[in-house]
Amino acid sequence: MSSIAIIEDDPKIARLLADYLTQAGFDIATAHSGQEALTLATSQHFDLFLLDVMLPDGDGFSVCKQLRLSSSAPILFLTARIAEEDRLMGLELGGDDYIVKPFSPREVVARVKANLRRLALDSAQSPTSTLQLDQDTLTAQFRNRSTDLTAIEFALLAALTAAPNRLFNRDELIDRIYSDGRVVSDRTIDSHIKKLRQKLNHIDQGEVIEAVYGAGYRFKPCTKLP
Repeated sequence: MSSIAIIEDDPKIARLLADYLTQAGFDIATAHSGQEALTLATSQHFDLFLLDVMLPDGDGFSVCKQLRLSSSAPILFLTARIAEEDRLMGLELGGDDYIVKPFSPREVVARVKANLRRLALDSAQSPTSTLQLDQDTLTAQFRNRSTDLTAIEFALLAALTAAPNRLFNRDELIDRIYSDGRVVSDRTIDSHIKKLRQKLNHIDQGEVIEAVYGAGYRFKPCTKLP
């Protein structure tokens, strides 16, 4: 049974979606603010997030950014904001779909199923599905081997693996792994990448982080055969 987090400040909408998704066979948890959502996401695993853009303590884009530090689960935005720049922002931050209010609950269920099917198909076809990150222990695991990571290395790897093949410049990576707004140089990111590659070499995954000269880094799914 797939687990879904509904992050919606309107109790009626949250309850309606929960009812439809429960009937469709999903395990549901709800949150009504950004902070509540982040707390919920650290306490249990979710296969998909339904995320309202307008929340009482901020916006869903900020929540999406934080979720992407540790989760690659599909994020479907729910919003009445239909401007193109809003949709593009949500997708660029790691969102997978954008559902405009008012919506049909049955359409939401269909979108949820479609995204989960696509995720299952990608996982079945991609050898990167064997690379697993464990936030509780700060480890990266590949088959029967694992390596310990620092908190920064884990956040960096989680950000890269959440969007395979996407090129991140150094400023984007700094924003994703340092939430306190500290000033960090490009060389710091390069140093973390170097150490991360060394650790991934120990579990036969050292080639998955690709450097693009003058641009940044991206996670390239490993095609190495067992």
